[in-house]
Amino acid sequence: MNKKILIVDDLHPFFKERAAALGYDIDDRPEITRAETLAAVADYDGIAVRTKFRIDKEIFDVAPKLKFVARAGAGLDNIDIDIAKEKGIALLAANEGNMDAVGEHAVGLLLSLMNNFRKADLEIRNGAWDREGNRGYELKGKTVGIIGYGFMGQSFARKLSGFGVNVIAYDKYKAGFSDEFAREVSMEEIVKHSDVLSLHIPLTRETKQMVDDEYFFHFKKPIFFINTARGEIVNTKAVLNNIANQKILGAGLDVLEKEKFPTLVEQEWYDALKTNEKVILTPHVAGWTFDSYRKISEVLADKLAKISG
Repeated sequence: MNKKILIVDDLHPFFKERAAALGYDIDDRPEITRAETLAAVADYDGIAVRTKFRIDKEIFDVAPKLKFVARAGAGLDNIDIDIAKEKGIALLAANEGNMDAVGEHAVGLLLSLMNNFRKADLEIRNGAWDREGNRGYELKGKTVGIIGYGFMGQSFARKLSGFGVNVIAYDKYKAGFSDEFAREVSMEEIVKHSDVLSLHIPLTRETKQMVDDEYFFHFKKPIFFINTARGEIVNTKAVLNNIANQKILGAGLDVLEKEKFPTLVEQEWYDALKTNEKVILTPHVAGWTFDSYRKISEVLADKLAKISG
């Protein structure tokens, strides 16, 4: 009998086709609910998910045959990693599949902020032609500080290579990673020299709410701030506070502490955030392009092939 994979989310067909070629039987059920998954998962050797729901102890406990979880995206923060390790379940992520999308999106947010694209566009649509009020900044000669130099941080650095910027990077868990695109530095150098700060780190117990008022306090120059990582890493009120005191010149946020409606509108900071002309918001789409949709499945399929012998 072939091993079985349950796909509970919308994945590009490439993953299903490749997994079938590897000898797996595939149940592609992107509309399946969590309750239905709990009832069915005992029969499966693998489960593939994007962001639909958390793969946690409740699911692991009713899936005795489970050998792997394939996460179609970057990071594993919607999977209970500790329980998976205890049970010897392999975890596959596809950071490589959307790193180009994230790098490009981060550059787009940065250029939009530095050149007032959102503000200028809205003003013209409302009958105002304000050249002086929309004068921007050039990237050339600026220092871009990157926190986290994994696939996403490296991609952002590569995308910046043609702009004539000085890219510096700090990664608490890596050393000796300087390359032609970025120079490894201490956190002290990040806060001293950065004109731009971009986050490319996972959400963990250590990084949750890491970026708060105290964090921004240490920066020596006003900065443009970009977050395409995870929203819960950043305290949104601290971003607004530091825009108000001009420590942050503009913020590009693809991710927020709380996402989707109606949850978002219920947050005490939402009204201030949505009316702030120095903030650009996108709905957690930095890594979700038409191109990355396929690339993610290609990466996952390659990783599945490696653990399938």
